[in-house]
Amino acid sequence: SLNSLNHDMTLAEFKFIWYMEYSHRMWGRVVGLAYILPAAYFWRRGWLSRPLKGCVLALCGLVCFQGLLGWYMVKSGLEEKPDSYDIPRVSQYRLAAHLGSALVLYSASLWTGLSLLLPRHKLPETKQLLRLRQYAHGTTALIFLTALSGAFVAGLDAGLVYNSFPKMGEHWIPDDLLAFSPVLRNIFENPTTVQFDHRILGIASITAVTALYLFSRKIPLPRRTRMAVTSLLAVACIQ
Repeated sequence: SLNSLNHDMTLAEFKFIWYMEYSHRMWGRVVGLAYILPAAYFWRRGWLSRPLKGCVLALCGLVCFQGLLGWYMVKSGLEEKPDSYDIPRVSQYRLAAHLGSALVLYSASLWTGLSLLLPRHKLPETKQLLRLRQYAHGTTALIFLTALSGAFVAGLDAGLVYNSFPKMGEHWIPDDLLAFSPVLRNIFENPTTVQFDHRILGIASITAVTALYLFSRKIPLPRRTRMAVTSLLAVACIQ
């Protein structure tokens, strides 16, 4: 089925796809070594505290798990589906898991690194500060969910269904939003619903980031924290 679908592909086009996949795998292996080798060296030299050993083990385990998820994802795109005449593609569920795992790994690495490099600010625990922290955590969860919904868009080629914004074609809410049965299936398998959800989550994310920024302006915060919130707003706008 791969031959019949891509019969007009030139050797140069095939090489481009092959090298993209190959370099991604090789880069992933280099990342794995960049975690495991220094971790083994620092552990051997006794430079890691007990809590840090737990962090390092978790990060190295997550790197290995990420590679395993990548293999599991690619495998789903190579399986013959007798009832399908569509372009071979990986499972959107596995793609979302692979991306989600990568985001967790990246965030955990950054958090661990910054915790070691920068001392924590000792701030008075006011009600406003507690609310800001809770709101920041909520915004993080919303951004993570938006990114995961993007993996479903990519996995289903849902970005090709509608190319107008803010409306989807002629409608604010498309007709085929709940075309699949049962209803829950639409969220993960209906390209229209997947794109619609991604748009809603994207708008919600940028709204939450803007609100977080405006709320942070009312609180006396250290320069570093203020810079982080401003950078978050800037990146959200670029995105």
